Amino acid sequence: MAKSTDALQGTLELVVLKALEQLGAMHGFGIALHIQRVSSDLLRVQEGSLYPALHRLEEAGWIASAWRTTANNRRAKYYRLTPTGRRQLAEQEKNWAQLVKGVGALLRYA
Repeated sequence: MAKSTDALQGTLELVVLKALEQLGAMHGFGIALHIQRVSSDLLRVQEGSLYPALHRLEEAGWIASAWRTTANNRRAKYYRLTPTGRRQLAEQEKNWAQLVKGVGALLRYA
């Protein structure tokens, strides 16, 4: 069985990939803010977790980055989903749905 830290890391990767699918290209702070807003403040991604995750996703080829200027006229690295990342997102969403189904069945077991 996978360690809980592996599951948490996988969940972070899933929500980051999903945020990029929803937003298109976005800088790290924007990704974190989107996750926080959409989850009604239930999920808060700290910089110390987000940027290593973005680095791992980029190394895996699931996202790509480029330096751009923000709306505040600051330079920031913008991340976007790659075609490989879209396929990975679909796979992770499928796995997540199966996990939720399994946990739900256990919670309902009488």
